[in-house]
Amino acid sequence: MATPNDETSDPITKPVPVSGSEAAPKKLRPTRISGTWIAVLIAIVVLIFLLVFILQNGGTTTIRIMWGQFSLPLGVALLFAAIGGAVLVATVGAARILQLRRQAKRLTGRPSTSSPARRES
Repeated sequence: MATPNDETSDPITKPVPVSGSEAAPKKLRPTRISGTWIAVLIAIVVLIFLLVFILQNGGTTTIRIMWGQFSLPLGVALLFAAIGGAVLVATVGAARILQLRRQAKRLTGRPSTSSPARRES
């Protein structure tokens, strides 16, 4: 006759052996906030490198654009050029997103908003 503590007992009610003194904790999934903190830390590092770059390239340079000219520190001029490029890329990306939303709206015949609160009844 088998006892409840016997190894041949029902596998459903059989206790699961635990390695060590505790069960292994479940790994937590990253959250949006943790992703934001990582992005903030990366942005701080990039800004520190950018500040060092601007301080090391402080020599004045003359910028000529079409009919005008002006003088700026080289680091600042390059920073303005990078910001202008980023704005251009963001503008083209936003235009493409709007184009795809309009196309999806035409194909489905539904509003393209993702929020149910914005949909009209």
